[in-house]
Amino acid sequence: MSPVSRIDECGLAGHVTGASMDALWSQGWRHQGKLFFRYSHCVMQGVEHDIIPLRIDLAQFQMRKSQRRVWRRNEDVRWVVEPAMLDDAMHTMFERHASRFDENIPTCLQDFLGSEPAHTPGECLAVKALLGDELIAVSFMDVGEQAASSVYAIFEPDHAKRALGTLTLLKEIDLARSAGMNYLYHGYGTHAPGPYDYKKQFSPLEGYDWETWRWQEMKPD
Repeated sequence: MSPVSRIDECGLAGHVTGASMDALWSQGWRHQGKLFFRYSHCVMQGVEHDIIPLRIDLAQFQMRKSQRRVWRRNEDVRWVVEPAMLDDAMHTMFERHASRFDENIPTCLQDFLGSEPAHTPGECLAVKALLGDELIAVSFMDVGEQAASSVYAIFEPDHAKRALGTLTLLKEIDLARSAGMNYLYHGYGTHAPGPYDYKKQFSPLEGYDWETWRWQEMKPD
């Protein structure tokens, strides 16, 4: 990719149509509640990283061998997909999930999702993974007209061996493909190794080039 220009932009929007969401995601924008943002650099553990918006071409997606193992390992998981609402079980799980972080520790789910995530600023689904009646992971997926976006995911640390971050993303891919979406925008990555490298292990993978304002094919890690 080209050398990265420095981008740091944000703005507020209370309601965004599905078509407008598609357009914003295609230009590297993401959101937390009503706050929309895009940035090209971020400091993690004292090191500045170049940031790459990522997306998956859903029509061409195929699971890698390691992802198929994760999917098979979790065949006992039961899925519930419904309009996103925050409840006590999610807040409690979030506290345990947040304890895994050493820096940039998130404070609460509302910081990521706002107080009315089901419809503000657009349609959002909660993708719940359960073992029996126990909630072990939940991810939140925005739905546009032709694309979807993975907003945030949390899981129970006691079940970390299940690779639940990868699992919920695989489920979001399945849901978005079934709905006829073209792309799943699944967050930001970094050129250098970082804590979210699992997001770069999906193929075919595309990254947004801040110099050309175009999406380019990337080789999965």
